[in-house]
Formats: sequence, structure tokens, C-alpha cells
Amino acid sequence: MSLVVMKFGGTSVGSIERIKNVAKIIAKKKDQGHDVVVTSSAMSGETDRLIGLLKEIDKDYDLREYDALVSTGESASCPLVAQALISMGYKAVSLSGIQIGLETDHAHSKARIMKIDGSRIKKELAEGKICIVAGFQGYNPVTNDIATLGRGGSDTSAVAIAAAIKADVCEIYTDVDGIYTGDPRIVRKAKKLDKISYDEMLELASLGAKVLQSRSVEFGMNYNVDIMVLSSLEDKPGTLVTKEDDEMEQVVVRGVASDKNQAKITIKSVPDRPGIAATIFSRLAKEAINVDVIIQNVSTEGNTDLSFTVSKTDLSRSLTVCKETAKEIGAKEVLADEDIAKVSIVGVGMRSHAGVAAKMFEVLAANSINIQMITTSEIKVSCVVDEKFAELAVRVLHEAFVED
Repeated sequence: MSLVVMKFGGTSVGSIERIKNVAKIIAKKKDQGHDVVVTSSAMSGETDRLIGLLKEIDKDYDLREYDALVSTGESASCPLVAQALISMGYKAVSLSGIQIGLETDHAHSKARIMKIDGSRIKKELAEGKICIVAGFQGYNPVTNDIATLGRGGSDTSAVAIAAAIKADVCEIYTDVDGIYTGDPRIVRKAKKLDKISYDEMLELASLGAKVLQSRSVEFGMNYNVDIMVLSSLEDKPGTLVTKEDDEMEQVVVRGVASDKNQAKITIKSVPDRPGIAATIFSRLAKEAINVDVIIQNVSTEGNTDLSFTVSKTDLSRSLTVCKETAKEIGAKEVLADEDIAKVSIVGVGMRSHAGVAAKMFEVLAANSINIQMITTSEIKVSCVVDEKFAELAVRVLHEAFVED
């Protein structure tokens, strides 16, 4: 007998018919002799519907009330899954983030998990029950307020729970049957991977691949939780996210990803003196705004231009912070560009192969795609380009690095 955590996304529980299908998958796992903990997302479209209602009242909504509202999506789907299992003759119980002791920090709408008390889950498992746990939600023990983990947070909940209760594997069920070398909707010859390293998946997830949330992969890597990505709609082999092995290094580029949820901010004529950049980015960090690619121009006459990218969802708050800071430091103006995308290639094989970045730039240039910004790591190269060229860039890079 092993302990398995199964996570089902919104599409998988998007209707009563699909919830009943999910219950059959869970029941089959239980019948195989496993102890089973399930993490469920809200029904597909429900979170967006709730956010839409909130925006109808006030577009500048309070983030505490946002968390209190959107967490109800998972609070509704879990009892439905539990009841489907109970109706089939299985013992099951639905549990909220608070009931399993999932503690978070204070950052509403993008909280980070601080601790999980697994005692309630272990108690229910000892009684032979299947635990259906609400993903995406927890609570701040200081304020006792509900907190949510950000979009895709059910993945993070599932892997964190698997780590806390020392599960043998965390199975992520979604509407795709694994991790592909590129988005199959964009790349016709995208290939499904049998396995991928934590590092590669972490990069792909953070770069726009929407199969797994990056923080869930981070949990898996830190606590050695194997993550299997499977389809809830078809009984097919999936993709294993696991520790790196020698075989993985033989592949130079594992995948190509794009992220259109990007916006570029440029602060013009920033005084070029020590501490200015620290002032700007510490103010953004205080507002829990993640900054990605950063470029600073060569200083002329004591001033420089500073450009960086943030997610489009953070653009409005970022502009407010930057405009206030620009006035204080004597910068000229703050500009924003939402018509950009980040295109990336990822592979642990880059560590031992030279010329990968040069080839990427040559491929983009040959297709008349201009590069605005560049960022790299030892297993990744990312370029910021015009949004209208994002899909073309993905296709030509996939052809050059994966298909060839």
C-alpha cells in the first residue's frame, strides 16, 4: 500500500458528469489498495465568474475580500466530489484549507505556504476515508483570514500536502496527458515527454507553460516529491517530473514556451547613483510585485533608462509605485508597454553545449523577429519580443531545436 495525492483541475471537475468521472478515477486508485488524498480546483470558469462579480462592484477591490470570495469555488467543488464517492459506497470527507491547518503568510491573492499540519488528514486516512481537500486556499494564523495561493495554486496545495504527509507520489490530473516540448495548440509537431527534471519544469512553468504552477514544482524539488502529470479524460501514460539524471543532459533543449502575460515598464532618465535601483525594486517588492527581466542602459550625462517586466495583472499597481518613486528620485517619466511576450528555450543540456543562445538569436533574426530584452540562466534563454510574433517565435524555435 502506498500513499497517493491526486489533484484534479477545474476542467476535470467542470460539470457533474465530469465530477462523477473523477470519482471513478479516485475509486479505482482506492480499490488498488492505496491511501488517497485528493486536492480539487474550483469548477472550470467559476473563479473567473466570481472575480467578474467583484469587478462589477469595484475594479479596485480589496484583496482580503477577493480571497474570501474566490476561495468559495474550491469549497463548493470538494463536497461534490466527496458526495460522488459516498454515493458510490466509499467513505470520503471534504476538508478546507483551514481544516487541514494550511498556514500562509499575509500576502492576499498570492500567499505562500508556511506550514501544513497533516494530523487531520492522517486521522481521516486511518479511519479508511478518502480525503478531498480544497486546493488554492489556506489561512493566515496571525489574522485568521482566508488566503489564496494565486492562480494555479491547487497544484501547489497538492504537492505541499504530499510533502507534508510524505506521500509516495503526487499525481496531477488535467485536461492534457502530460508535458509537451511546446504548446500543441501552437506547435503541430510538439512531442510528449516521458520525464522531465525539476529544474527544467520549474523554468518552463515560470516561463508560461500552464500545465503546472512553478511553486508546485519548487515544492516537489525541495522535498523530493515525484510529480506525475496525467489526463483525467483519457487513460494514457503521463509525464514524470523528477530528479535530473544523466540521460536528461543529452537533450540540449527540452521545451519551448511563451508567456503573453507580460508588460514592460521603462523609467526614463533615472539618476545613475548607488541605491537608486534598490529603492525602486524594494518598493515593488513591498507590494509583493515580482519583477522578471531587467535592463539598464549605459549611463549618459549622469542618467540612465531602466526597463523591466512584470505580469500584466500587476501592471496597474506597478505603475502607481513607479510613478511615485520616479517623482522622489527625480526621474523623467514612466512608460508602459503591454504588447510584449516572453519566448524561452529550456534544457539542462545547455550546461554542456555551447552556442545555444547564438543559434536562438539567429533563428529569430532569420524570421524578422526583433529582440527587445534578453535574460539567461544556465538552462534557459528568454527573449522579450512583440506579442504579435510570439507564436511564430515558438514555432520556429521548436523546429530549430526540438524537431531538428
